[in-house]
Formats: sequence, structure tokens, C-alpha cells
Amino acid sequence: MVKFVLLFGPQAVGKMTVGHELSKVTGLTLFHNHMTIDLLEPFFDFSTEMWRLSTLFREEIFNSFSKSDRYGMIFTFVWAFNEKEDWDSVEKICHTFSSHGADIYFVELEADVEERLKRNKTQHRLEHKPTKRNIEQSEQNLLSTMESLRLNSNDGEIKKKNYLKINNTGLSAKEVGRMIKEEFQL
Repeated sequence: MVKFVLLFGPQAVGKMTVGHELSKVTGLTLFHNHMTIDLLEPFFDFSTEMWRLSTLFREEIFNSFSKSDRYGMIFTFVWAFNEKEDWDSVEKICHTFSSHGADIYFVELEADVEERLKRNKTQHRLEHKPTKRNIEQSEQNLLSTMESLRLNSNDGEIKKKNYLKINNTGLSAKEVGRMIKEEFQL
């Protein structure tokens, strides 16, 4: 049975880095959100068309993977809790996996903004996310979205069976990966 881990939180909270560590210790395949964004951005910039194609591409990957005999997938996502469209997107992704019998796990990361601003500049992040290499623009986006989007859930808002929220401000990605593995016995 395929396992699907939705790893979410605000920008630069460490989703991809934790995803890499979780992948190492579990054998789950990491699909971080920038794999489609960075693929399409050179052709379409950050246009509506880029987001539309990214969504279609992801849906095809989710559909095919959910039917496979692979162990499972980790998908990273920035979830805007004050946007119905994001709730709908999460439901659609989860339905794709659950309709094929997958076990679904929700892992939310949160960290202080000062820590996120530091992480925004790490070599690991910049190596794997070309569209984040303009640090000034990336920092501006990180800070400005805090004014209009709520990128962490409120207490009790997520009512899923397999849900874990971790404040990883002072934790390494390796520690967080182990915590997730142990909590869900992956």
C-alpha cells in the first residue's frame, strides 16, 4: 500500500530539507513543490499559465504514482489556510491517493520568521530551487505573504487522523525526519 506524506508549512521553514532527510531514512520518494515550478518558470515566468501547467503536471504524477507499487511519496506544499483554493487542492491530492488505498500523513512545520530568513539563504535551498536564488526577491516574498496569507494552521483546525505539527526552529532536518518516521512508523 502506497504511503503519502503531505509536508507543509511556510516558505523556508525547511520542508524540502526535512523531506530529503525523511526520504533517506524511509525510502519514500521526495517530490518537492519546486520540482515543477522551477521546471516551468523559464518558459512562463510566474504566470497563470505556469501555475496551471504545474498543477496539471502534479496531478498526473500523483495519479500515476498512487497506482504504482512504490513505497510512497513525500510532497512539500505551501498551504494558505485562508484560501479555499488551497483547501480544495489538498483534498483533491489526498483523494487521488486515498482512492487507491494509500495511507495519508499530514506533517506541518512551523518556525520563527528569523530562522526562516536564515534558511532562505542556505546553500542546500539555493542549489535545489533556482527561482529562490534572487535572495532579495525571495525574502520580500516571504515577508509580504505573512501580511496576506496564513501559512500555518490554527490549533484544532486540521482534523486528520495522521497529523503531526512540529516547531522546528531549533531542530535539525535530520532530527525532524526521525521524529516523523517514528511518529508514523514509516
